[in-house]
Amino acid sequence: MSGAPAPDLPDALVVFDGACAFCSGWVRLLLRLDREGILRFAPVQSAVGRAACRRSGVDPDDPSTFLFLDRGRAYARSDAFAALLGRLPAPWRAFRGLRHLPRPLRDGLYGVVARNRYRLFGRRDDCMMPSPEVRARFLLDPPQGT
Repeated sequence: MSGAPAPDLPDALVVFDGACAFCSGWVRLLLRLDREGILRFAPVQSAVGRAACRRSGVDPDDPSTFLFLDRGRAYARSDAFAALLGRLPAPWRAFRGLRHLPRPLRDGLYGVVARNRYRLFGRRDDCMMPSPEVRARFLLDPPQGT
């Protein structure tokens, strides 16, 4: 999937595997890099994460799930990574140019890391819990009344 329409989903939402030590570390890095606070986060294990995946055509039970919602479009795998880099401040934004590499190469590299991330970096028994300072940037439960 490359930029499937997702106009009714939250902008700048990073859906990640909250049980993955690598993914949780990536989220902590993004929290530090995103000084403007535009990014929002949802573990795929949360109601919001699962719903965003299903509505975007991504299997929430696939261990390689990574989804980024960007300006009304849903991106997965290496496309999500490139779109996410484009929302970060300089110099990180420059790396969005990775999207110009052939998709089979990008997705192949992404797949190697995704398939081996638990073995290489570990797995957590529970999802990453955000600190009180950044709790508002994590979307876990759908709004009441929807």
